[in-house]
Amino acid sequence: MGKKIVVITGSPRAKGNSAAMAAAFIKAAEEKGHSVTRFDAAMMDVKGCRACCGCYKTGKACAFDDDFNKIAPAVEEADAVVFATPVYWYTMPAQIKAVIDKFYSFCVAGRKIAGKECALISCCEESDPTVLDGVRMPYERSTALIEWKNVGEVLVPGVNAEGDIDKTDGCAKAAALAELF
Repeated sequence: MGKKIVVITGSPRAKGNSAAMAAAFIKAAEEKGHSVTRFDAAMMDVKGCRACCGCYKTGKACAFDDDFNKIAPAVEEADAVVFATPVYWYTMPAQIKAVIDKFYSFCVAGRKIAGKECALISCCEESDPTVLDGVRMPYERSTALIEWKNVGEVLVPGVNAEGDIDKTDGCAKAAALAELF
């Protein structure tokens, strides 16, 4: 029986390298029988967390009505969550960071989201793989805090222009990641 997987992307480039890896993962996951829901954070209206602690008090994850209220129910129902994002200025782009920051709402409201599986797909322009630490570390710490099981990470350095990912094994590794769910 397939799992419910949520994929949250962070790139504003619809045809960028992390988007290509996300698409490869999604295709492989669906072929394996999983149900995948994709949210492109950069194309959504998700504002930063205001730490008002009004989470779920209005019946919605966030008291401030933005698109996180579309993402949160899918995350709650999911068996797994995959984050796919490039590195921007040595960390994740603000668009996906806003989504991740609002995961705070689950904690504030005492929502039970522990036990999910998760994975990270990321790439960066520079060839130094430690540049990916700015995405990897917050991902690993955040998912550990909410007690999710990290099933894998696909981290590809040295890609920038659209299509650079095709010169690597990044899409193949992203597709292979689907086998771990």
